[in-house]
Amino acid sequence: MPPTGSHPRMLVTRQIPEIGLELLSKHFAVEVNKEDRDLSQSELLRRLKGKFGVVAMLSNKFDARVISGLGELKVISNFAVGYNNVDVKAATEKGIAVTNTPGVLTDATADMTFGLLLAAARRIAEGDRLVRAGKFKGWTPMMMLGHDVSGKTIGIVGAGRIGTAVTMRAKGFGMRILYFSHRRNRVMESSGARAASLDRLLSQSDFISLNVPLTEETRGMIGRREIGLMKSNSILINTARGEVVDEPALIHALKEKKIAGAGLDVYTNEPKVRREFFKLANVVLAPHLGSATFETRGKMSELAAMNAIAVLQGEKPQAIVNPEVL
Repeated sequence: MPPTGSHPRMLVTRQIPEIGLELLSKHFAVEVNKEDRDLSQSELLRRLKGKFGVVAMLSNKFDARVISGLGELKVISNFAVGYNNVDVKAATEKGIAVTNTPGVLTDATADMTFGLLLAAARRIAEGDRLVRAGKFKGWTPMMMLGHDVSGKTIGIVGAGRIGTAVTMRAKGFGMRILYFSHRRNRVMESSGARAASLDRLLSQSDFISLNVPLTEETRGMIGRREIGLMKSNSILINTARGEVVDEPALIHALKEKKIAGAGLDVYTNEPKVRREFFKLANVVLAPHLGSATFETRGKMSELAAMNAIAVLQGEKPQAIVNPEVL
């Protein structure tokens, strides 16, 4: 803790909604990176010197080497649900609390999942490009036929908060719902979802929604074999993490029409996107918009600030990844 009357210093690595900055400023001397770019690793290390904490983005990498050089840091408050950018074990050994922002972005991400699903099924982005190019010559019976959503089968991979929220939306569309998880989700089941093996889910679903965190188990879980199990009219939606999918295998399947389409909000090497995707009409590409609403980003900003303030005050944050450090 800093001496009485002084303010500990806090780094915020990107501009965030004002509500979080206002909260932080009541307890910290806040330094914000106001440039519209990520800090390089060397800049991050330099600007973390003497800081009590940091509100970090997923693009800020805190591996064991970086963490070993963080002398005074007490909290890494991630502005995200995920925390695969942080070596939690190394942070814990260093006595650094790692926090995140779960819950507040559940509905926004589930909405985005269905936005991509509908856009891919009904070829909305493709149609938008056609109209803008002046190629719309009038309605015809066979123009840009897509796929129905209502009454179809959706397979939800992951049964956490977001997977549950996707289930509620799928129920509204009258869809048959399968889900894959290592744990039963009775809330999903009460809405008509049925548990299934991953292979069965992939082979029976018309739409597949990926809603899992990035772990060593989920990295690459949808590869060439898994995509090969999917139906030729199926559509894959990924609002989880890019690394969950083998992108070259997905590109091959889309190019060869082995599956009907995909809707992607995340990519393996963000912000870089494989150029092969740009050549494919049957994929909808979004720039990681899952939580991008005014309301949700405001809540994320508030929670990230409150998490950091709780650590300063010696209290348990609302969302802490490694509570054993407190």
